[in-house]
Amino acid sequence: MSADPKLFDTIFSTRAMRRLKPDPVADALIEQILRAGQAAPSGSNSQAWGFLVVRDPEIKKAVQAHYQRAYDAYASKHYAAQLAALPPGEDRDKLERQTKAVAHLTEHFHEAPVWIVACQQVGPQGAGASSGASIYPAVQNMLLAARALGLGSTLTARHMAYGKEVDAVFGLPEGVVSFAILPIGYPLGNFGPIRRGPLSAVTHLDRWGQPYL
Repeated sequence: MSADPKLFDTIFSTRAMRRLKPDPVADALIEQILRAGQAAPSGSNSQAWGFLVVRDPEIKKAVQAHYQRAYDAYASKHYAAQLAALPPGEDRDKLERQTKAVAHLTEHFHEAPVWIVACQQVGPQGAGASSGASIYPAVQNMLLAARALGLGSTLTARHMAYGKEVDAVFGLPEGVVSFAILPIGYPLGNFGPIRRGPLSAVTHLDRWGQPYL
């Protein structure tokens, strides 16, 4: 069997798109993205997920306030530390562009025309270490579907720093937790190849530390 080049082209060009146009996105496209999410694997096929589509600008503004709060408290310091630790000239331009894109997304988060909030039923025991195992595959499917449809998005879970407050804004019932928000819209920038380090640096054979490649 031969590989499907379109699938690999989609995988290797699904970059985080943090600058989005406010132009409306048709419900038919969002439905395709949701169906892709629902097709993802689920532990024990429980399908204990839920996908909240948010278009209401007031709800998005209320959540953006918590998102900004988390950025001010944590994320901005994280990126500042990364920049300070970099040797002069080594990927500094790339990280500075990323930092600016993150700040832009934070400020304009509520202006993305559509959000898909990926939720999971966690029951009375609350979220545990494996709680995301059955929701993040769905998130990845939705990111790939958005890319295939020419829409930009990014996986962000920063809102979870104030998860209870945000989940209350979303009206989530007890035992249901939001694990990611996907802001979706037509990208202001261009799709392009993802950037990663060498595969040999992160692969091992049989035992950790034994090179695979």
